[in-house]
Amino acid sequence: MRIACHRDLMQKYENPLEHACDMQEGQVFIADGWRKPESFCDSAWDSISAFVMTLACGGEDIYDGWMKNRRSAMISCNDGFRPVSFLLEALDEDAEG
Repeated sequence: MRIACHRDLMQKYENPLEHACDMQEGQVFIADGWRKPESFCDSAWDSISAFVMTLACGGEDIYDGWMKNRRSAMISCNDGFRPVSFLLEALDEDAEG
């Protein structure tokens, strides 16, 4: 995961915020199908959940050959000032156990 920050856009268009995002680079979350992982940003989940569900249900090759790993996707949240990019990867069912 990577977090971008467009300070020029923030300065020009955003009202000052004390606290905008809790996401940190390097965090790992495991989703159980459609269930949002605990402490995951609600707005980011709204942006990526359809892709998570697609991969969780066996979907592959999102956007027709875009990713090297057919069972993955690189998706960003919808915050135009500080977008967070998430690498989504399908896990085998027994990956945790």
